[in-house]
Amino acid sequence: MKIEDKIEFRKLSNLCRGDILKMTTLAESGHPGGSMSMVDMLLSVYNFANISKDNYTDQERDRIIVSNGHTSPGVYSVLGRYGFFNIDEAISFFRLAGSIFEGHIERTVPGIEWSTGNLGQGLSAACGFAVARRLLKKDFGIYVFMGDGEQQKGQIGEARRFAAKYGFSEITAFIDFNQLQISGNINEVMPQNIADNFLSDGWEVMHINGHDPDELYNSIIKAKTIEKPVAIIAHTVMGKGVSFMENRAVYHGKTLSYEQLEEALEELELENDIEKYINLRKDFRYNKDSHKIYRHKNNVVAGSPNVYTVEVKMDNRSAFGSALYDTVAHNVTNDLSKIAVFDCDLASSVKTGKIWEDFSENFFESGIQEHHTATMAGAASLSGIVSLFSDFGVFGVDEIYNQQRLNDINDTNLKLVTTHVGLDVGEDGKTHQCIDYIGTMRNLYGFKVILPADPNQTDRAVRHAMVNYGNYLIAMGRSKIPVISDSEGSPLFAKDYDFEYGKIDVVKDGDVPLLTYGTMLQRSLKVFDILRTKNIELAVLNVSCPFNIDRETLKRYLKKGLVFVYEDHNCNSGLGSIISNYICSNGLAAKVVTFGVTGYAYSGKPDDIYRLMGIDHESVALKIEKEIKNMTAISS
Repeated sequence: MKIEDKIEFRKLSNLCRGDILKMTTLAESGHPGGSMSMVDMLLSVYNFANISKDNYTDQERDRIIVSNGHTSPGVYSVLGRYGFFNIDEAISFFRLAGSIFEGHIERTVPGIEWSTGNLGQGLSAACGFAVARRLLKKDFGIYVFMGDGEQQKGQIGEARRFAAKYGFSEITAFIDFNQLQISGNINEVMPQNIADNFLSDGWEVMHINGHDPDELYNSIIKAKTIEKPVAIIAHTVMGKGVSFMENRAVYHGKTLSYEQLEEALEELELENDIEKYINLRKDFRYNKDSHKIYRHKNNVVAGSPNVYTVEVKMDNRSAFGSALYDTVAHNVTNDLSKIAVFDCDLASSVKTGKIWEDFSENFFESGIQEHHTATMAGAASLSGIVSLFSDFGVFGVDEIYNQQRLNDINDTNLKLVTTHVGLDVGEDGKTHQCIDYIGTMRNLYGFKVILPADPNQTDRAVRHAMVNYGNYLIAMGRSKIPVISDSEGSPLFAKDYDFEYGKIDVVKDGDVPLLTYGTMLQRSLKVFDILRTKNIELAVLNVSCPFNIDRETLKRYLKKGLVFVYEDHNCNSGLGSIISNYICSNGLAAKVVTFGVTGYAYSGKPDDIYRLMGIDHESVALKIEKEIKNMTAISS
């Protein structure tokens, strides 16, 4: 780098450090120390990479992910100084409620690829962009920034191995090695050998001075010539540029007073114009539209549905596998939208193995690394491809809830298909019985949930999710079940059936409603048959989309003031609680009786477990009969 260029770099670097200190002091919160140690790296990469204020939504752009999102002051400063937005707004409105310049970086900010804050997930997101790059056959570079303390997170190890396995040489990772985290020196908080960890997993490793512009640019250029993913360990100084802040862990998350700010800006040879930003902050106006996130289009074509006749008895997961295979085949053969299928060592159980065999380019095997895979699958979907991740319920929902939450925040286009939910998992026992999938996913604002009742509805639900943008959970059990028929003995969810998200299917008409979903529908029909012999006419309602209640249909069946819910889910947080909440919040009058899981169950065959738990169809029929007789006696 020429001398004059170095001088300009230093001026810009100091300017950014001033921005960092002003915005954090003004907000009275934030993380100035790490932002100041990273700012030289950020300036170098954003200057070198093919990303600018004019192309930050183009498919050809380079992707830059900042995993340690608490360094947002440094990121906002660099992006602002490079013209992505008005730097004065970033300084003035930092951490102000309603501003896009939040405490941790968000995708609402131009130039930000991935909303972060939960440490350890950025490298997985980088792998996701690399997956999309490979399927789209693009040539963009991928850069990811991480902290050194962050390397203590296990998910980074998962991502390291995956990147090496798939030869993602387009990934260059910068590690801000200032050796300080909130509690002090990283070697005292949790000793680790960062370089050896990357080397042992098959990465190339470089050590550089993270404040030297020559070393920074040379390392970026050299990394592009290496046919491996590259980790650049940048030796830096916490609080770089202000003498009383340097190498002091306290400034990881402590801001300066206005008196200290004056002293720091003088040392950086910058004007103290904080009053300007104080006044601008007072004039902030919330704009909801500024929080919209850009989406690449999803153009998947679903193909033609399969039809399973009433003679068929099969598991929903096999119907899912067939529908997915047909959709992938149709799109690959016709060179349509790209679909990535992700697995965690369960392809044979979740029925995605045939895609691995016939469309290996679209299949990505992660081994037993669910945390990494969930984040990677979500990030992959942000470049216009569709991601599908299939797993057992306890792994795809319970174990990686935090990752799914981050996918929700990032507005990803992930299709999460979980098998082995509820008590229908075979003999694996309570550790594998995902009995809280509705209650857990109910906490996420953007996820849609579909619980298909039989192979035909499964087929159509899968195709629906694949062609519609957004995060979907499709959950199903393990066992083979019958195809549900209509009153004429034909498949109910087949020829003239169109899956409509939120619609309640009236499977049997009657006086008192029995609400159910998924594989419990076939058990509910047995309850219906038992009670019909006793002149009790139940209305069996299939609620396949519990988060979007079909109000008109439900209201028609509340006249008797009694509602039954039958589910193999924790009875405290499943459909029963949703229906109860709906009835109460709408001022309606009905008693809700839920038959569900009241405690951790047992290992064994599903029918035996239901019987022990008192929710087999015979027991439920008896309890409903008693409840109706009691209510009739009271009313008379």
